[in-house]
Amino acid sequence: MPTAILTGQPVPGSSIESELRSLGFDVHLALGAADTETLLARVPGEERVAVVDARFVGHPHALRLGLTDPRFPLAAIPGAVTAQPAARQALTRAMARENSAGGGTALAVDSLADRITAALDADGADVHRPELGSLVAAVPADPQARNEARQAVAAVDDEAVRLKSAVKARDGFVTTFFISPYSRYIARWCARRGLTPNQVTTASLITALIAAGCAATGTRGGFAAAGVLLIASFVLDCTDGQLARYSLQYSTLGAWLDATFDRAKEYAYYAGLALGAARGGDDVWALALGAMVLQTCRHVVDFSFNEANHDASANTSPTAALSDKLDSVGWTVWVRRMIVLPIGERWAMIAVLTALTTPRITFYALLIGCAFSATYTTAGRVLRSLTRRATRTDRAAKALADLADSGPLAEAVAKGLRSTARRLPGFTAPAVALLGGAAVVATAALTGFGGPWPLVAALVYVLTSALAVARPLKGALDWLVPPFFRAAEYLTVLVLAAKADVNGALPAAFGLVAAVAYHHYDTVYRIRGDAGAPPQWLVRTIGGHEGRTLVICVLAVLLTATQFKLALTVLAVAVALVVLVESIRFWVAAHKVGAPAVHDEGEPA
Repeated sequence: MPTAILTGQPVPGSSIESELRSLGFDVHLALGAADTETLLARVPGEERVAVVDARFVGHPHALRLGLTDPRFPLAAIPGAVTAQPAARQALTRAMARENSAGGGTALAVDSLADRITAALDADGADVHRPELGSLVAAVPADPQARNEARQAVAAVDDEAVRLKSAVKARDGFVTTFFISPYSRYIARWCARRGLTPNQVTTASLITALIAAGCAATGTRGGFAAAGVLLIASFVLDCTDGQLARYSLQYSTLGAWLDATFDRAKEYAYYAGLALGAARGGDDVWALALGAMVLQTCRHVVDFSFNEANHDASANTSPTAALSDKLDSVGWTVWVRRMIVLPIGERWAMIAVLTALTTPRITFYALLIGCAFSATYTTAGRVLRSLTRRATRTDRAAKALADLADSGPLAEAVAKGLRSTARRLPGFTAPAVALLGGAAVVATAALTGFGGPWPLVAALVYVLTSALAVARPLKGALDWLVPPFFRAAEYLTVLVLAAKADVNGALPAAFGLVAAVAYHHYDTVYRIRGDAGAPPQWLVRTIGGHEGRTLVICVLAVLLTATQFKLALTVLAVAVALVVLVESIRFWVAAHKVGAPAVHDEGEPA
């Protein structure tokens, strides 16, 4: 149980002790700095501890934000400071300074908690200060100030602010206006019944899988039920994040589950639609796989661009200035958010079209919409990259190299090409990545199945891939390298499976691309959570993007169409087992040590 130490003379009628207990703290009273330091030393090192001024006046949610958020080792609000086990040493040092002769850090500050916070700042500690907005958090110095603070507390509805803050500040049009107005109340209902975000996330996954099963029936009733259930799944998907923000139940495992389950739900639904269409005599597996490829490539464009510019200096451009100017015109903000087809708009479109039309029409609309949004966002980011003067860091180059997912073949060849790569123009990396990928995909598409030319093109692809990563990816457009690699690998699998023209080849290819895409998404989530990329042994075991592409082309040359289908199935199962076992092991271990990771506060997925 976390411990809260109330310092100073208690105030008659104050509710601070009961409020701390309602937040789960075991409360101890201390009259001064020496007493506080003694009590602090008695608190077990593996527990959270907070120091709170007994005169504190404020909203309970202000205390919750300041003292219970698991994402930050150190946090403070006026009159209160807290430390998790990882930051206990820093808090202890600051407390010792305040208990030494003269206190010395901020003599003009009357509150011991605030003096400790000032000492932590002086030591260079990273103290999180939550944005309180209209919430009150104060340490009144006299009865008149206390009365004014209490009136300010009474003037603001704590629960209304808490409900509002449970909703993401930036989200899509459909989510903002059609889901969040009521899903926040579902989140509160779940919180009051002790449900966790992970349980709601799992319920969302199960609902989506049932929706996919309904779509797989191929009946009009099944399609209608699938559309309704897909919307229900999305409501729960919004609810889990709102529940996490409402109750501050953040966790590494929860962030990973929320991120990966979103992809699993969408791609399982694509498979369900394809199965349902097949029952009606329409083969749309190529469209389903194409939708998955396009959606995954869209996401890797987002991820790569953001990582490339994560900490870039001089991060300005006329394009960015125009975007900021458009943000001042309210309606353009919503139009641009809808154009990018975020998850709310995308799932609403899929659900409605599933219920009212056919899987083929649904996939056509999805492909056209995603292609338009991908073109819009990629073009804007290319313009920003070309018109800004920025110096990109080693961290950004490392993140892009990890996202590239180069295997042992590309790494070995790249070593011999480093001196050559240094003499080439800055646009070389994305140019050769694009040309090599286009060559292997076009060769697979334009030659007959079983011919040798795709293998030749795959060997060329290995060379171009190595040249693309032979020097650090710090160029203006080097963030395009990972998306080009993703498109080349996935489309090669799609084209060769389609050219095999044997029943079951495209579903097997769908499974293989899904397994590889999971690995690529997992890499992104680890980088975002500052957990590093997957281990090198894993990347080498599954071959890297160029190794897998080469293997697929070799199999297409050496095997019959039926044998190729079986080989794709075996590869899909093997890759899925390796990456899933390693990924689950990693995230469960990270969760046990309490590593924070939150992935849902940025761009809509």
